[in-house]
Order: sequence, then C-alpha cells, then structure tokens
Amino acid sequence: MWLHILVFFTTFFFMEFMAWFSHKYIMHGFLWNLHADHHKKDHDSWFERNDAFFIIYAIISIGFFLLWQNKILDIGLAIGLGIFVYGLAYFLVHDIFIHQRFKMFRNANNMYARAVRRAHKMHHKHIGKGEGECFGMLIVPFKYFKK
Repeated sequence: MWLHILVFFTTFFFMEFMAWFSHKYIMHGFLWNLHADHHKKDHDSWFERNDAFFIIYAIISIGFFLLWQNKILDIGLAIGLGIFVYGLAYFLVHDIFIHQRFKMFRNANNMYARAVRRAHKMHHKHIGKGEGECFGMLIVPFKYFKK
C-alpha cells in the first residue's frame, strides 16, 4: 500500500519534469506542427492541434491501467493514476485557469496564481518555435513570485 502511494506521488511529480521536457524538446521541437496553433491561432475551431498531447498522455496512462488490470505490473494503477491526476491538474491550471477555455477560476488572485500567469505569459511572449522560456506548468521559477 505504501509503495503504491509513493509511486503515485513520485509519478505525479515526475510528470512536471516530463511536461517541461516534452514541451521544450518535443512540442517546441519535432512536433512543433501540433503545438504551433497554441501559440498563434490559425483556425476557427475551439479545439487545437495541440490538444493531441492530452490524448498521447491519456493513452500512456491507460496503458499503465491495462498493465495493472492484466496483472503484468502491480504498480501500474499507481503510475496510471499519477499521470491522470497530473493531466487533470495541468488541464485545470493551463486550459481553464490560464487560457480560460472554460470560464472558471477567473477570480483566483493569490501569489501562486499570479506567478503561474506571469510565467505562462512569458512563455507565450514568444510565438515561434525557438527562444522560449518557462516550459513547465505547476512549478514556477521564483522570479515570477516577485511583483
């Protein structure tokens, strides 16, 4: 039981690194064609090509659930849940709180909320593939907590 809890939290926190890594080197790298419309909208759809990354991580999470369900990997449930919960947190912070794809959390104005908004604004300041900054999501560099 304790191992599963430890694996869940380790996976959740490791996903912040994975988000940073995949954002910097994959989304702003060889899969820029899927991510570009997130920086500069070039369509009229509510959906973005960038949303494909949610599907990719959902498939990975489901894969771990299946490994657990088929008794191939005992900690598969913990890993799958860690990925899923991180994805949910990412969706709530990035798509709902920051980009307001749903009109919720508009009045959140604490120190952390302001720092997350500032860091993401700095990331979106660069609309091209290169010269980006702040590729993570939940862990914000200290400088963005300052006024």
